[in-house]
Amino acid sequence: MRRRQRWRALTAAGAVLTLLFGGLGAVVPAQAAAASCKVAYTANDWGSGFTASIDITNQGDPLNGWELTYSYSGNQRLTSGWSGRWSQSGSEITVTNESWNGSLGTGATVNVGAQFSYSGTNAEPTVFTLNGTRCNETAPAPTVALTSPSAGATYSVGASVPLAATAQAADGASIAKVEFFNQDGSLGAADTTAPYSLNWTPSEAGAHSVYARATDSNGATGESTPVGITVTAEASVVASPAALTVAQGSTATFGVRLSEAPSGDVTVTTTRTAGNSGLSVTGGGTLTFTPQNWSTARNVEITANDTGTGTATFTSTAPGHAAAEVTATQVETGGGTYTQRFLDQYNKIKDPANGYFSPEGIPYHSVETFLIEAPDHGHQTTSEAYSYLIWLEAMYGKVTQNWQPFNDSWSLMERYMIPTSEDQPTNSFYDPSSPATYAAEHPDPSDYPSPIDDSVPTGQDPIASELEAAYGTDDVYGMHWLQDVDNVYGYGNTPGGGCEEGPGADGPSYINTYQRGSQESVFETVPQPTCDRFEYGGPNGFLDLFIEDDSYAEQWKFTNAPDADARAIQAAYWANVWAGEQGKAGEVSATVAKAGKLGDYLRYAFFDKYFKEIGDCHPASSCPGGTGKSSAHYLLSWYYAWGGALDSGAGWAWRIGDGASHFGYQNPFAAWALVNDPALAPRGATAKADWETSLTRQLQLYKWLQSAEGAIAGGVANSWEGSYSTPPSNLTTFFGMAYDWQPVYHDPPSNQWFGFQAWSMERVAELYQVTGNADAEAILDKWVDWALSETTVDPATGAIQIPSTLRWSGTPDADWSSASGMPSANTGLHVSVEDHTDDVGVTAAYAKTLTYYAARSGDEAARQTAKDLLDALWRHTDGKGVTVEETKGDYDRVNDPVYIPPGWTGTMPNGDPINSNSTFMSIRSFYEDDPDFDRVWAYANGETSTPPVFTYHRFWAQADIALAMADYGRLFNE
Repeated sequence: MRRRQRWRALTAAGAVLTLLFGGLGAVVPAQAAAASCKVAYTANDWGSGFTASIDITNQGDPLNGWELTYSYSGNQRLTSGWSGRWSQSGSEITVTNESWNGSLGTGATVNVGAQFSYSGTNAEPTVFTLNGTRCNETAPAPTVALTSPSAGATYSVGASVPLAATAQAADGASIAKVEFFNQDGSLGAADTTAPYSLNWTPSEAGAHSVYARATDSNGATGESTPVGITVTAEASVVASPAALTVAQGSTATFGVRLSEAPSGDVTVTTTRTAGNSGLSVTGGGTLTFTPQNWSTARNVEITANDTGTGTATFTSTAPGHAAAEVTATQVETGGGTYTQRFLDQYNKIKDPANGYFSPEGIPYHSVETFLIEAPDHGHQTTSEAYSYLIWLEAMYGKVTQNWQPFNDSWSLMERYMIPTSEDQPTNSFYDPSSPATYAAEHPDPSDYPSPIDDSVPTGQDPIASELEAAYGTDDVYGMHWLQDVDNVYGYGNTPGGGCEEGPGADGPSYINTYQRGSQESVFETVPQPTCDRFEYGGPNGFLDLFIEDDSYAEQWKFTNAPDADARAIQAAYWANVWAGEQGKAGEVSATVAKAGKLGDYLRYAFFDKYFKEIGDCHPASSCPGGTGKSSAHYLLSWYYAWGGALDSGAGWAWRIGDGASHFGYQNPFAAWALVNDPALAPRGATAKADWETSLTRQLQLYKWLQSAEGAIAGGVANSWEGSYSTPPSNLTTFFGMAYDWQPVYHDPPSNQWFGFQAWSMERVAELYQVTGNADAEAILDKWVDWALSETTVDPATGAIQIPSTLRWSGTPDADWSSASGMPSANTGLHVSVEDHTDDVGVTAAYAKTLTYYAARSGDEAARQTAKDLLDALWRHTDGKGVTVEETKGDYDRVNDPVYIPPGWTGTMPNGDPINSNSTFMSIRSFYEDDPDFDRVWAYANGETSTPPVFTYHRFWAQADIALAMADYGRLFNE
């Protein structure tokens, strides 16, 4: 009997998701053991036969169904068995539970036995596996790493030393506590909740070796690498960063200052005191600080000769002050000036003093907190930021041959941005034959909540079963798109918390925002938790703001932004190539294989939202559900999402794709890598064929959307306006999907930003540079000519003008629905550039596009413009990276009303009321404590007519600047 099941999907940045869902109730399958198991095997042997008695102890999560497998090394043959269903295939023995002993709780033991015949030897089996988990293995110790203080830091007696650590338990365990120690013993009370921290006030001067110890729920412990710091009884010299990397023939800098105001002038002298003689001080060796400028860091320049390698210690001393030490490492690498710029930028990004990372090591969206664009707070982060960190560390491995940071960046992403089994607890109930229940999207937030409608046909999910078979789990391996890193909102949906840690938990928290139609701007969103236990919001949590139903269930839900996962795959490809060139592919192979797994699940972005047929899909009531791959458009859509009930007794889960695809999210290079690099090969039975089709389809989409001038227009929709409405009759179609110049969101229009052009075409350019793909070349030839015609740059002054706001008219000239060539030249599809910008992140992405294109084509104008853009960017450096002023006229919208249905009332976790009078700021009162609040509020309230001006350091932009420098250096060795 079918049970109606409930619902809710989420959206990725700017996505218009509304819907949810359910399927059929299902018998619970045998579940994978979450942590560990123990098997005790004894045999009663009489020479030609024996009986085996096996005690199976479950040391992991409770099991509802189990399967034990093991193998013999001789000719043992099964004759009978008891207390389980025994079978044999070759040398492998399988025992599955009987109906009466299938439940095996944590710590519970079940005994099974069997009789065998044999001749010759009868060695006992040594390897036993329970539900895919190997038994009798020592549980791995937890891992823990200090994130503060930094190595070599200097503090004074009586000053507060901030101690912080990240910790991760092995599967099936959790962190119970983290303690901090030095060589003399404990430094204070243990911290039992993340982020793990302690403020220590040292009472004795001298050298201290500080470390952290994590204890997990099984009692296992792990210790961090010690960090050496100096505690002085006097004022000190402070140097930052404490570590530098310098390429041969290049220079780098670190800053020095004093720890407190002196009574008179103080001279700081810096010299190399140990190590590699190829590094020397060539500037700032003697600096004078006064009672007025003591706290302003001034630069010491370190220069590397052309031949040396290795590390050196530089010591900055001053009379009456403790000295500061900096470790510089000289590396052998090509690329000269531009590679060193990469290292300079990398040093700034990784300098703890600059504030790019949380205590857990998570990259913030920006250093600054008052930032409203796709995220609504600077100290949120996105899957985009994680993917750029992975790419940054891949390039660092290329330059330095140190691949540990790359592996660590993937582990960080996996720990904090890919939901664990505990975070997606009811996936075992997902029914691929009924993935979700339909609820229409609507253009405006005031059109919500949207009623669910189970009379609308939906299709079948064709990849769920093969993913489960390939990876032995029902869990989805994909990044959620948005995280409240500092838990500013207070939802406390901490990764791995399984929705059990509650709203008051510390540490990074999964959240969601966009959910109500194409007109919902960031200023009109209502942030919600990914785990809605009805703790906040109204009586039904936040669910009845979005979906209209006759009852509501507590549930979990996640949304994936496909471009970020594809970027992580792209970075993993390069890591594999570069590590291979160094003879170190084995050091990254495990991480690179995970990129293939990420690509396997990324195929959910290939499918219509409700797995309906592709093409001419309207109205919703008559557009049929797909079977097989008939619901696949093979493009990277705006999102895919998944969720389910929190109550395992309710027994439902859902998954959806998306029918809207924006050209800016396509990544044909990642598609090519998943098909052609064996190290990234996904395991799904049809994954390679799907990605081969996707590679062709993505390139076809670019060609079909390329305007007469050369820019790429918006995208396509299989579900017009998110409700399978009838598209306007004048729109041409791509494989039956209607052209949409602003797919997904309209405030602002999704394809007016030139950044999508630069981001997406960079991927096409990488494909062209690596493979020489003729379609990629033709697309780029036209696009580059257009972009160069709209670009002016003066590297001598740093002046940059690249396209910013784009305007579109017309439609692709003809339908395209076959493998045949481009049907027309698109003489009726046009773009115009409304204004220009010097945005540093977009400039970097654009320069990378030109660099890759020029490296393959030999186009001198493209190469020279890339060089000029990079040189101009470098004139905008500051102590934290590269930045220009931004005038934020849209911040007057912090007073915008947030639509709340009449009569609906609720609260945010901090007590902010939610009702029909709510505004963006009224449900985010925490902004009132932000140092930039007053000037933004004055502008929003009309107290001043001058928009606020900011200098932002967005993580993705700073990383892309570093990458652009390195790419130009390696491809042109200049």
